[in-house]
Formats: sequence, C-alpha cells, structure tokens
Amino acid sequence: MQTDDRSLKELLSDLTGSLTTLVRKEIQLARAETSEKITQSAVALGAIAAGGILALAALIVLLQALVIAITELGVPPALSALIVGLVVAVIAYGLVYKGTNDLKASSLAPNRTIDSLRRDAHVVKEQA
Repeated sequence: MQTDDRSLKELLSDLTGSLTTLVRKEIQLARAETSEKITQSAVALGAIAAGGILALAALIVLLQALVIAITELGVPPALSALIVGLVVAVIAYGLVYKGTNDLKASSLAPNRTIDSLRRDAHVVKEQA
C-alpha cells in the first residue's frame, strides 16, 4: 500500500484543477449537443415545410378531381386524379407529423449532457 504524502493544500489544488477541467469539458459537451439539436430542428422545420407544400399540391389535385368528377360524372380521369390527390395528402400528413414530433421539447433536451452531469455529481459526492 502506497501512502500519499501530499499536503491538504496540494490535494485541494488538484481537486480545484480537476473540477475546472470537468466544468470546461461539460460546457464543450453542452455546446456540441446544442449544435446537434439546432440541426435536428432545422431538418424538422424542413420536413414541415415540405409537408405544407405537398398539402397544397394535394389540395390542388383534389380540387381538380372534384371539378372533373362534377363535370364528367363517373369518368375514370376524375377517379385517377382523386387517388393521386389522396396519396399526396397522406404523404404530406406523414411529413408534417414527423416534423412536429421532432420539434417536441423532449427530443430537443440535451440528454447526454444531463446524464453526464448527474454521473459527475455522483462521482464528486463519492470522492468527498
């Protein structure tokens, strides 16, 4: 067994240095994770915008199908336009749904940083 002959002053100095390094690393991790969350938000907003554009296209196609259906009661081109419009509407809904789920606060929280801070606090408590 090896004895540690360092003084209390040296031990406190080492502890202060270690804590400073730890805080610095945690800040770096928080910055990196925040950057990832901003990118995730931008992608989600892109999905919402794409969903909105497709919803507009679906509305145009559905309206065209309605006009054709009224004009040519029972003619197949109206049915095909209606099917195409419904498919586009389903795709638009899926994109908007995914985008709004990706923007929920729970998916934007810096979870890794929070977990790391909890582990660090636990280690510091054990060392003290």
